[in-house]
Amino acid sequence: MAGTVGGAEFRGPRRRLIETLQANGITDLSVLHAVDAVPRHAFVPSAVAHRAYEDSALPIGNGQTISQPTVHARSLQEMRLTGREKVLEIGTGSGYQTALLAQLAAQVFSIERMPALLDRARDTLQQLGIRNVSLLLGDGTLGWTTYAPYDAIVVGAAAPDVPQPYLDQLAEGGRLVIPVGDREEQMLTVYTKRGGQIDKREVGPVRFVPLLGAYGWGT
Repeated sequence: MAGTVGGAEFRGPRRRLIETLQANGITDLSVLHAVDAVPRHAFVPSAVAHRAYEDSALPIGNGQTISQPTVHARSLQEMRLTGREKVLEIGTGSGYQTALLAQLAAQVFSIERMPALLDRARDTLQQLGIRNVSLLLGDGTLGWTTYAPYDAIVVGAAAPDVPQPYLDQLAEGGRLVIPVGDREEQMLTVYTKRGGQIDKREVGPVRFVPLLGAYGWGT
């Protein structure tokens, strides 16, 4: 059950989180504004809502976690969104990053493989009045061909290599942000499609849950 949405009591902790993100190298003002605008406590179980604005991962049920805010913010900053983009998110999870993306892009398409998580995320997003998001239950490694190509794709789980469907569904000039590596440690990596070629840039080491599916670690 998500925490209360109002959350006046969280204003101080939320401001401290913004300061922490800035200290950790998050300089994109639109990303900082999105973090300030989206109530993270609404996306975590009520039992841990008091920790919602710590810079730490938190359990959300079904053996899954909501990522550390710095990790979310770094991925979003690397996407360099301007508000006009169509974005594909792999791994809806709690729906928190989905809500951040809804602040930063024109349209968000998000895929989740766990029905219980998707249902909770949908309920929370609706409760917050977020309308520019479409959700899909399925294998996220396949992408979502119906609405491709995407200006940006962000992946919330670690792949052993980049699933080919993501590269196929990325628009010219588009950016794919994905953790790539083994099950223990990965490198957050940005792939940019330019002139039919894929440029690769490594951001830094991260640890994510495995990306499961046909083009991931299998199921």
